[in-house]
Formats: sequence, structure tokens, C-alpha cells
Amino acid sequence: MLEITRRTMMKGMTLGAVLPVLGVSSLARAQQNLSEIPDAFATDYVAKPLSFDPTALDGLSERLMTSHWQNNYGGSVAALNVIKQRLVAALADDVLPAYVYNDLKREHLVRTGSVVLHEFYFDNMGGNGARDGELDRALGSAFGSAQTWEKEFRRIAAGLGGGSGWVMLGWNTHTSTLENYWMADHMHAPAAVRPILVMDMYEHSYHMDFGAAAAQYIDAFVRNINWNVAAERLSLSRQG
Repeated sequence: MLEITRRTMMKGMTLGAVLPVLGVSSLARAQQNLSEIPDAFATDYVAKPLSFDPTALDGLSERLMTSHWQNNYGGSVAALNVIKQRLVAALADDVLPAYVYNDLKREHLVRTGSVVLHEFYFDNMGGNGARDGELDRALGSAFGSAQTWEKEFRRIAAGLGGGSGWVMLGWNTHTSTLENYWMADHMHAPAAVRPILVMDMYEHSYHMDFGAAAAQYIDAFVRNINWNVAAERLSLSRQG
């Protein structure tokens, strides 16, 4: 099992401080040459470094962010590697019942969703919450106004407070529009949607700082959005 130690965590944070803040790693990987597609059963996935300084956020503590990155996201990275190891062994067992194999595939779905959504979440943080005019126009075109977009995004988040789930502003490639989505867990991302802005509403994302006061976390999250990353994701998504 991949062990996410504090040494690994600090190394990751150091790398994150010097690497460009792209926030589009999944989209970039999707554009690789087909001959470079990685092995579906590879067991060497490594936790992605934070792309921001966790000591510099407005209203979100370093302790919260490092614990979230190390324990929740890092734990899912480690678990994903273990599940893939077990899938290889299970697929080679020709007498293993299909429903037993699918128990592993369910866990594969859970862990993959957790890893991917956490990476989008962390990558769209570390900013000052300020949007530019072009992004406001895009939100206005889809929602009537940027204020209406934010009102709905916040309302979805508030409805998840005290429980679990994710809020996503996404570009729907089927309908060619921006929409906000409610997701109960890691497994239920919307179809044909590319994430533009992702917010973790599991209690582990805020309880250490705010207890049950999820509304305070929502305010802090909005203050720390890196809208440059969101704008880059939207630009790439609209290009197809």
C-alpha cells in the first residue's frame, strides 16, 4: 500500500509551490497521444502535490488542508492502488464469481471518484475569489447572472452540510452549457460533464475548523477559489 507520510506530504507541498498551477491535469492527460495511454491496471498512482501554500488561505487552516490532503485524498490514492492490485489477481481467477469481481469494481469506482474529485477540488483553490469579466459573462449567459450562479451553487452546498457529497460547476459537453450539479458521493458524477469548479462537502473538508457550521466553510471556500484555474478548464472544455 502506498503510504502517505508527513515527509511525502511536505515534499508534495514544496513541489506544489514551484510547479505551475494548471488545474487541468485530467484534461491534459486526456489529450495525450493514444500510444501513451497508461495501463488500466497500473498500481503506481502517486498523490498530486498541492498547487498552493496551505498556510496562505483566507479562513481555512493549514491543519485542515494538510489533514484533508494527507488522510482523505492520500488515503484514497493508496486504496486505489491496492484495489487495482486485487483486480489483477481477481481477473486471473477464472472460477471467481462475477458478482465477487464486481464488489472490487464498485470499490474501484468509489476510489477513482474520490481521487479525481479531490484533485479538481484542491487545484481550484488557492486564489482570492475574484473572477474576471469574461468568466462573469459566461456565467451570466448560462445562469442569467454570476450572482444567480453563486446563489444556486451555495444553496446546493448548504443542502449537503452535515452530510456528504460534492458540488460541481460543470461544462455539459452534450448540451453545451454550464450547470451546477449535486452529487451525493464519489460515484455519481453527471454524465458528459467536465468539471470547472469542484467543492468538497464531506464533513472532513471543514469539521476541523468549523465543527457543524458548514455555512462558514462555504463562505471560506468561495473566498479562496482560484478562478484562473476554472477559466482555463472552461476554455479547454469548450474547445472539445
